[in-house]
Amino acid sequence: MAHPPTRPNGLAYKDAGVDYSKIDPLKIDAQRAARETAGNLAHTGFTEITASRGESAYVVDVGDFMLASITECLGTKVLIADKMRAITGKTYFDALAQDTLAMAINDIITVGATPISVQAYWAAGSSEWFDDKQRAHDLVRGWKEACDKCGVTWGGGETPSLGGVVEAGTIDLAASCIGIVRPKERSTLNNKTKPGDAIILLASSGIHANGVSLARKLEAQLPDGYSAMLSDDRMYGDALLDPTVLYSPVTEALYKGGIMPHYIANITGHGWRKIMRHEAELTYRFRMIPPVPPVLQFIQQHAGMSNADAYGTFNMGAGFALFVAPEDARRTVEISDDLGVNAYHVGTVEAGPKQVIIEPIGVTFTADDMHLRA
Repeated sequence: MAHPPTRPNGLAYKDAGVDYSKIDPLKIDAQRAARETAGNLAHTGFTEITASRGESAYVVDVGDFMLASITECLGTKVLIADKMRAITGKTYFDALAQDTLAMAINDIITVGATPISVQAYWAAGSSEWFDDKQRAHDLVRGWKEACDKCGVTWGGGETPSLGGVVEAGTIDLAASCIGIVRPKERSTLNNKTKPGDAIILLASSGIHANGVSLARKLEAQLPDGYSAMLSDDRMYGDALLDPTVLYSPVTEALYKGGIMPHYIANITGHGWRKIMRHEAELTYRFRMIPPVPPVLQFIQQHAGMSNADAYGTFNMGAGFALFVAPEDARRTVEISDDLGVNAYHVGTVEAGPKQVIIEPIGVTFTADDMHLRA
């Protein structure tokens, strides 16, 4: 592989227009306002699970079980697919469909829920987008296949044409999901996490769908663009479009195997900082790290990113984190591996300040590095 050009300051996520220091304050303000609406549930006889505020999914206690809900969008990955189609002839929209569903499903299972139904939101820049029958067919096919992989029903959705809001010739993909926490003991929101818990990381397939804006920014600086070759002899753009892993088959198999994680984190935006999403003051120490996919190695190298920047932006080979009792660690790894999702017992929860300590690369993230709660 050719050596990257020297970039004294490197590329950061904010260079691609994504600055969490500007976005997160709005999220926190929205959480405060949303919390004030909790009393509106009173007439239903249901109550919210307060601990779900600031988590990856919202949870309501409806009596014998709990309901979880989430809405997520894919982001700008469709723009890579459109450019790569001109190179390979593939639409990639079957993979993008899985990506979109993974954004919602991988979030909802973090609270201990079984996903039961999804809704689609496909907002095109114009009605002409739907004239491309192959692309539209691949989107529908991929959406159904992802539903079948996770055992969820596709309830319906919305397909607006939003000229002037969405850029002409492209589409904004999003999904919402409803899940059920039954029995209630499956909930990960009851502070079961404690020092001594084992940290199991589940492998990612690549970039998934977070950090894509930076990956696109880098492409514009590469002489060969998306055709640049990686160390595994794949094109950069092709590898970026590997679909996000669907982790719900693993969490369902764990429950059937008698294992209920104490906490779960979906490693998406904010990278490994998400590992300390739990509101408790705990230290997460890593003595090993999973292999980094070639596409993420390529981005870090050619964007001139430090380990702190890379692990604070991308999943770096770990798409999901499970916190389990130490006696369940080995079986958790075996169950995931049996389903084709590589799992790694790489760390331990410790008493101490809220921080993520990644010993092999000398990086530490502290509570000051992530603000997701009001």
